[in-house]
Amino acid sequence: MTLFSSANCIMSHCARLVVHEKGVPADIEFFDPNDPPEDLLELNPNGTAPTFVERDLVLYDARIIMEYLDERFPHPALHQMDPVSRANARMLIKRIDQEWYPLLEEVQIQGDKKAAKAKKMLRESLIAAAPVFEATPYFMSEEYSLIDCAMAPFLWRLPSIGIDIAGLGKGITAYANRLFGRKAFQESLSREEKDMMQFASK
Repeated sequence: MTLFSSANCIMSHCARLVVHEKGVPADIEFFDPNDPPEDLLELNPNGTAPTFVERDLVLYDARIIMEYLDERFPHPALHQMDPVSRANARMLIKRIDQEWYPLLEEVQIQGDKKAAKAKKMLRESLIAAAPVFEATPYFMSEEYSLIDCAMAPFLWRLPSIGIDIAGLGKGITAYANRLFGRKAFQESLSREEKDMMQFASK
């Protein structure tokens, strides 16, 4: 098994995090998305990150990779077992993908000044969600799940765009520290991602 990964792509980070949470015996190969290696292009002509390969299986959507790994390696489970809870979790991840990720990406691409509105919207949206972070140890759950695997790489990137997590409230600060303190999360970080905190915007 091989996971082809970009060193600073949030979706690659999500897939890497699940690999480490599940203890999957996969090789993680970092590559430059602007210059994908030939062996990757043979498997995925688009050369996108992340791409997961296991024998004849090739997956190149982070959320599908995460779901596959959770089913392929059932312990520890990162999804609720009943269909209703699983569907609700998928809907929450979809909302995160549609509402918070695009705002983060806009600021990352355009910078603070050009994307000031997006940055303001993101900060205000997170503050408005404070009760969610305060209600349970993990995102709307007592147990760590795939939702948290989507949230952790997102929260990790906030300081690098000038959003101080501590300024978002005690609930989200405690939640973020809970996620960042996990062994699997620390192991999932690339060198470039570790530098995101070191060189965070002030």
